[in-house]
Amino acid sequence: MAERNVRWGILATGGIAAAFTADLVDLPDAEVVAVASRSQESAKAFADRFGIERAYGEWGALAEDTDIDVVYVATPHSAHRAAAGLCLDAGRNVLCEKAFTLNAREAEELVALARERGSFLMEAMWMYCNPLVRQLKALVDDEAIGEVRSVQADFGLAGPFPPSHRLRDPAQGGGALLDLGVYPVSFAQLLLGEPSDVAARAVLSDEGVDLQTGALLSFESGALASVHCSIIGGTATSASITGSEGRIDVPYGFFFPDRFVLHRDGRDPEEFKADPAAGPRNSLKHEAAEVMRALRAGETESPLVPLDGTLAVMRTLDAIRDRVGVRYPSETEENSGLTPA
Repeated sequence: MAERNVRWGILATGGIAAAFTADLVDLPDAEVVAVASRSQESAKAFADRFGIERAYGEWGALAEDTDIDVVYVATPHSAHRAAAGLCLDAGRNVLCEKAFTLNAREAEELVALARERGSFLMEAMWMYCNPLVRQLKALVDDEAIGEVRSVQADFGLAGPFPPSHRLRDPAQGGGALLDLGVYPVSFAQLLLGEPSDVAARAVLSDEGVDLQTGALLSFESGALASVHCSIIGGTATSASITGSEGRIDVPYGFFFPDRFVLHRDGRDPEEFKADPAAGPRNSLKHEAAEVMRALRAGETESPLVPLDGTLAVMRTLDAIRDRVGVRYPSETEENSGLTPA
């Protein structure tokens, strides 16, 4: 693989699959060789759009295609366990969209399967691979603002989304938390690790999904993180990290920033900007490049998006749902790990 293109398969044909595939085309060492959908017609249309050689009308055919080095799973998160599990079971490496699964129990099953097979598995948390986010984390790790005391982050869309929309559909893992809240939670845990305690409140829809959720995460260090997500109100989608010796402010689009500002006590503010050569701020190519780097290095997980970190985020999302009373139809007490409704 070190001397040839990395061959990708795309599982699903929705908007995020199209965005990811378009960015893959810009990587000279990536090649998309196959796409699968539950519909042959949809797969064929997607293949024609991007010049992909093979189009499959079922997931299993893609999973069994030994010409594929890695599969990108871009289904709704309610299908991640089934889709990624099918590919891992067939010996494929997998990059799986976030939220990684519906719940931590499903995530643990996928991680265990990948480790059993010796296959590569990574959550598509593209924020962690963003060059400017990596620079921000390095500054925090180097104690540029001292010890972190608090993190604030939000992500909200104005909507409104009708009851028929997937974001309102419990069967598809709808609601603000898994679709949008995963970003502020993941941002907080990138900097602080897994919380020791979780408190949360939410406004629920008639269908039983969260329309907006706020959570307070407490950490053993004494730090707090305040996170908010919404599908009924557009928010600033910003973040702020406060330390004992300063603060970092990330304006709109904290998970794909074009800049952030470092405020250190007794110094003038410093602005850090994204390198224009790195491409558009919303590019997904950085996570794709990290997958290919890891595969060529023979790694089964990425140090930028470690599986233990993904599991920790899923446990926090479970805890938030447990506090606000959101349960999906496919979940039972036995298969979710959540408190009985």
